[in-house]
Amino acid sequence: MHVNLEVVTIPVSDVDRAMEFYRDRLGWRLDLDIEVGDDVRVVQLTPTGDGHTSIVFGKGLPIAAAPGSMRHLELVTSDIVATREELVQRGVDITEVYHGPGSPFWPEARQPGPDPERQSYNSHASFQDPDGNGWTLQEVTTRREARS
Repeated sequence: MHVNLEVVTIPVSDVDRAMEFYRDRLGWRLDLDIEVGDDVRVVQLTPTGDGHTSIVFGKGLPIAAAPGSMRHLELVTSDIVATREELVQRGVDITEVYHGPGSPFWPEARQPGPDPERQSYNSHASFQDPDGNGWTLQEVTTRREARS
């Protein structure tokens, strides 16, 4: 079986505010913005990289999760320092770059700066959307063999 994760639903409280954050601040591509009457709106956006996973949020969707309840949604970059700086320039409140085993999940495990050897999968920075949904930026320069 060959499958891909292509869409993740993000719970938000204000569709327009989320749209401003993801489209205007992060610069993600708007794929879809449809309204069905006054009660339902579906928005889909795709990050700027080569991946194919998009996010969906909206109004009137049957989502059991509370706005802001998502944690550790992960974005990958080949240069965490440059990407973090661009996010800061775009007005995103993002942590400094950090490293350390388990550090995306446990802030007390974070050591300042990128991984000293700049090994893939070891350097991170974190931010939240306006509702508090948590995103982790991870540096990957070389993928492990099992993944292309």
